[in-house]
Amino acid sequence: MSKILVTGGCGYIGGHTIVDLIQNGFDVISVDDLSRGSMKMLHGIEKIVGRPIKNYKVDLCDLDDTEAIFIENPDLEGVIHFAAFKSVPESVEQPLMYFKNNLNSLINILQCAEDFDVDNFVFSSSCSVYGNTSQLPVSEEAPLAEPESPYARTKQMGEAICRDFTNLHKDFNTILLRYFNPVGAHPSALIGEFQDLSESVVPVITKTAIGARKEMNVFGTDYDTRDGSCVRDYIHVSDIAHAHTKALQYIIEDRNKSNCEVFNLGTGNGVTVLELIAAFEKVSGQKLNYKLGPRRAGDVIEVYANNNKARKLLGWETKYDLDAMMDTAWRWEQAVAASKKPVAG
Repeated sequence: MSKILVTGGCGYIGGHTIVDLIQNGFDVISVDDLSRGSMKMLHGIEKIVGRPIKNYKVDLCDLDDTEAIFIENPDLEGVIHFAAFKSVPESVEQPLMYFKNNLNSLINILQCAEDFDVDNFVFSSSCSVYGNTSQLPVSEEAPLAEPESPYARTKQMGEAICRDFTNLHKDFNTILLRYFNPVGAHPSALIGEFQDLSESVVPVITKTAIGARKEMNVFGTDYDTRDGSCVRDYIHVSDIAHAHTKALQYIIEDRNKSNCEVFNLGTGNGVTVLELIAAFEKVSGQKLNYKLGPRRAGDVIEVYANNNKARKLLGWETKYDLDAMMDTAWRWEQAVAASKKPVAG
């Protein structure tokens, strides 16, 4: 049983990936400083998989504390690196915080991988590296445009760091996974997006519907798209999670063509924000209170994936359609609301 270190394991995508890894025969440990992640995620994971999960509460920007994890786990076979700040608006307001956290943590993890001979590495990247691309659907060969936010720039820079490091170490295998827009929650409704202040569009939709937010803003209605709102490739978080398992199996089994490869993770379907709202209203039966507003700094107009490479080489397929994405997201929001209600008596 291969032991894998998942950084950011108490976060949204990291938590779902831990579940998928364990269900596919991996042993997993987590590191998460809980500045953005939640122990509730870990408890939900444990209910799903039926076993305890070790989490190290460590800031990966501290090299000594990071090294201690590797010293305590000399049998690590791979690392999946999620730990990063991810809010586009926040990165626009606090760019230095994003550069410091997202890049220093990556550098320290790679330093430890080098020092402790851990040769399999999966990096959590983003479709934001493409910027306002002219190629749709966008393939992995598309040139990277000027990033639209400091967050996106940290992902471009992170990929470059991984490539340069991997070029130096020929026995080191790296997979760069460019996510499009992860949404939804585990079908059990035991884990989902735990951040109450998330500005991601689907949590904003569900929190507005449940009454935790007064209304939702649709940022931009004058884009050159079907209905004037931004277009994104929404993909279920469990599909994203399974791709990490597939990527690890790919490099551990030496099926990779080179020691640094990149894959898009998306459905291949572009959906506008207004279409997303309509899908939610259909599956939930709720009428959403939203208003149309001006564009938001940092937003890309339109992007969706060509996912042929991941399907062909990783053997990865998506399972969840848009209705399932919105249904699991809504059931998760309802479960969270129910857990906050006082117990009678």
